[in-house]
Amino acid sequence: MSNAISLRGVTKSFGRTEIIRGVDLDIPHGQRHAMIGPNGAGKTTLFNLISGRFSLTSGTIELNGRSIDGLAPHEINRLGLSRSFQITSIFPRLTVFENIRCGLLWARGYRYSFWHLLGGQRALNEEADRLIERLNLEDRRNVPAGLLSYAEQRALEVGITVAGGAEIILLDEPTAGMSHSETEYAVALIRAVTEGKTLLIVEHDMSVVFGLADVITVLVYGEVIASDVPARIRGDKAVQEAYLGTEAA
Repeated sequence: MSNAISLRGVTKSFGRTEIIRGVDLDIPHGQRHAMIGPNGAGKTTLFNLISGRFSLTSGTIELNGRSIDGLAPHEINRLGLSRSFQITSIFPRLTVFENIRCGLLWARGYRYSFWHLLGGQRALNEEADRLIERLNLEDRRNVPAGLLSYAEQRALEVGITVAGGAEIILLDEPTAGMSHSETEYAVALIRAVTEGKTLLIVEHDMSVVFGLADVITVLVYGEVIASDVPARIRGDKAVQEAYLGTEAA
């Protein structure tokens, strides 16, 4: 199986502080891969390196076998990678429908234009409605996104992330701040909308991680200390000591 994402010797320093310390990681196409670790481990920094928000200090990152070192985030996005953020990123004054439609535009061939009225683009609008239905937000279709509940906003952001048709999806703590029932809904949603895609997720909720991931990578102080299937990660003593604690047993 070929790799969707490959990291080789990846490091990132801010001044004299080394945050990512020689990470090697392969994520095959179609795999659901979770990254866990204590606060300050460098998980979000690694996300920012993969998505192009931060530049590498050294090493290389490949997307579908192609080096993306030095590419801007929008260039990486157009190569088939999309990501969400820890802080919800939506257009609060636009409706749910308008948010999703914005996510669809570039991937469906719509470029900057002042003379095309989106209201008349039937195929585009129907596709937006189908995705809204998958998100279970039909009743909120015409509601400004800023008026949604927190869980609904996070669901909408996941929808925007996948709307562009990217085959590689990065989700940064998508269930943070959710109740148990909201988390269950979010996990079911993520599983459904990323079916057949490559998923890399950073998450602190271990029920989400062990219920969703095919493989779990543990990052501690910028280094990978383990990367394996959930059953082996759960039983790994080094992982328990570093992060999971006695609950993992």
